[in-house]
Amino acid sequence: MKILLLEDDNLLNKAITTYLCTSGHTVKSFRDGQEALISFDKVVYDLLILDINVPNIDGLELLEIVHKKKIQTPSIFISALIDIEDISQAFELGCHDYLKKPFHLKELTIRIDKILKTTYIPSTHLRLSKNYSLDLDSSTLRFNGEVQILSSRQMKIITLLANNRSRVVEYELFMEYAWDNIDVEIPTIRAEVNRLKKTLKEKVIINVRNMGYMIKRPTSL
Repeated sequence: MKILLLEDDNLLNKAITTYLCTSGHTVKSFRDGQEALISFDKVVYDLLILDINVPNIDGLELLEIVHKKKIQTPSIFISALIDIEDISQAFELGCHDYLKKPFHLKELTIRIDKILKTTYIPSTHLRLSKNYSLDLDSSTLRFNGEVQILSSRQMKIITLLANNRSRVVEYELFMEYAWDNIDVEIPTIRAEVNRLKKTLKEKVIINVRNMGYMIKRPTSL
């Protein structure tokens, strides 16, 4: 998972970066809010970890600007600020969690894992493979630029998987999003996904045994 870290304390920045990289994540770290903001022009992140009091653009302002750009990436604030107004503002801006300093690095990974299990985040245009792309604004799946028609439920499934590229989507999340919280059996979900896989012209959807399904993020196009 690709993570943006905004933390102006050099030692803490390095400690978090090292820990998350060791856990298998890719981290781009910044100590300046303006520099972090510029990076969004080139990088698509899966998660934002933001301190509040940083130079130039603080973490709260950064998240507000990012959301105005229609980038709805999950976010965790890490801050020594304990004033209820700061915490309330963070959640009003749409953050997913707020971790008070000091904290154990293991606690940060627990919060990250919780977000990943409960959240899918839309972007405007997603590349699924060399030939497939998904435009979320128009709910359009394209193969080599040509529109491929899917059923309403199949479009929900491909959208859910696309928004969680390189992450396993468990059956419960399919039930919540594609079946509108209707209590359906896992074999029913499997059958619908298998129909979708047969409809697609490339092998895009990967079965993760006893867990769910995944679409890998393309590494090169």
